[in-house]
Amino acid sequence: MRSAIYSSFGNPAEVLAIDERPTPEPGPGQVRIRMAMATIHNHDLLTIAGKYGVKPSLPAVAGTEAAGIVDALGDGVTHLKTGQRVMVSGQGTWADYYLADAARAVPLPDSIPDEAGAQLVSMPLSALALLDFVEAQKGDWIIQNAANGAVGVALAMFARRRGINVVNLVRRDDAVAELADLGIGNVVSTSSREWTQEVARLTGGASIRFAIDGVGGSSSGELLSELGEKGTLVSFGLMSGEPMQLSASDMIFKQAVVKGFWLAKVGPTIAPERMKSLIGEIVGGVASGEVKLGVSDIFPLDDVAKAVAAAAAPHRKGKVLIRS
Repeated sequence: MRSAIYSSFGNPAEVLAIDERPTPEPGPGQVRIRMAMATIHNHDLLTIAGKYGVKPSLPAVAGTEAAGIVDALGDGVTHLKTGQRVMVSGQGTWADYYLADAARAVPLPDSIPDEAGAQLVSMPLSALALLDFVEAQKGDWIIQNAANGAVGVALAMFARRRGINVVNLVRRDDAVAELADLGIGNVVSTSSREWTQEVARLTGGASIRFAIDGVGGSSSGELLSELGEKGTLVSFGLMSGEPMQLSASDMIFKQAVVKGFWLAKVGPTIAPERMKSLIGEIVGGVASGEVKLGVSDIFPLDDVAKAVAAAAAPHRKGKVLIRS
């Protein structure tokens, strides 16, 4: 079978290559999935570059999330059947076939196409887990940067369903219209000199309890400055590639709290019943159309180098996908 393999860490467009590997056999509790559509996430690119929190043994097959058809069942798997459409995260999803934990498989209803199913869990689950992580309640105000990123878009949509208010910061004026097309309001472009006044206008002067930072650098300090007293700043991404720059006076006089969030660490602490509820919330939101998972472009597996280059390009309006 074809697999997107890298034998060294580096620029994904340079180190990835398509190679033939034996079709894997599922072990106990596993399923083999015939990949239909796979997603390229930022953490996939960072992993290939050797800059993520975990480093796989090399050579490795890239990819962590995909939708497809159950092709084979391992021992003990009784709740799934061959031929069933599912989304399930696993290692090495950028291949014709991949193995995954059957317990984590999410059956896909006909109302969710492969393009949405391929990105159904990682980013939406991060968004919902972030809302739970800060314990945001109905009526609370949150401010987030990178609001036009995958997590930011999902967080805004799910927060609206929960009755939580969100100020969505973007760095481009045209991104305001892009989010409006998705039904997302309260969008502020930080390219304006008066963006902080616009934030105050949107909130009506209400205290902002939580800030979600996916950028780092000076943007972290900008979020901190918008927090109310005893507010919480959560760092979950580092798009700028720069260390967080925070004002000591804001930290001291606001008695602010700064936390780090990584779904790989937080996810295993979520109780099974709560996880089931969160996945149900995701499936229900996407199936109803209330939550939209955008697609920027789709490439065949053989063009994986072009696909990762497109995924690394700025100003995308959705995920770049790979089809088998």
